[in-house]
Amino acid sequence: MKAVKFKTTIKCGACVEKVTSSMNETVGQDNWKVDLASPERILTIESDVLPEKIVETLSKMGYKAELLERV
Repeated sequence: MKAVKFKTTIKCGACVEKVTSSMNETVGQDNWKVDLASPERILTIESDVLPEKIVETLSKMGYKAELLERV
């Protein structure tokens, strides 16, 4: 399993709360986190889910995600 990082428009704890259910369903609970201290609000995913699926999931919730890197 590889880590994938995205720059997002998730801005605060309330935003994280809003996407939690969908993200848990898509990648699994405890397989993702958002660094709210980072100016780019980096989302790190540790799952084999395709990056396009992450972008699609967040888009449905009203957020943008841009693939940064695969680690």
